[in-house]
Amino acid sequence: MSPVLLGFGFSLGTAIIVILGDYVIKVAADGDLPLTSRYMLLGCGLYAFSAVLWYFAMRHVTLAQAGVAYSMLTLVALAIIGAVSFDEPIGQREFVGLGLALAAMMVMSHTA
Repeated sequence: MSPVLLGFGFSLGTAIIVILGDYVIKVAADGDLPLTSRYMLLGCGLYAFSAVLWYFAMRHVTLAQAGVAYSMLTLVALAIIGAVSFDEPIGQREFVGLGLALAAMMVMSHTA
């Protein structure tokens, strides 16, 4: 497997772990749970694990490439999760932002 694909794979893994962490922290926040709740602690643990994956992502791609891949994947997933799980609206601004994130990802992947 090429180093760039491996780096983007680690970026994807990082994004997935952070997204799971964001989800459980949102559940804790919406449930008005304390900072010491199991949801909050799980979210923090997931964030810590994502740092390990981020380290491996940066070993294989530039910081800019990893950052764009992570940001694009996170934006798309969180917008979908927010709309589906928390009834948050996705408006024109969000669609434009997601489209620009996808375009940035395409540009950055072609510079590798």
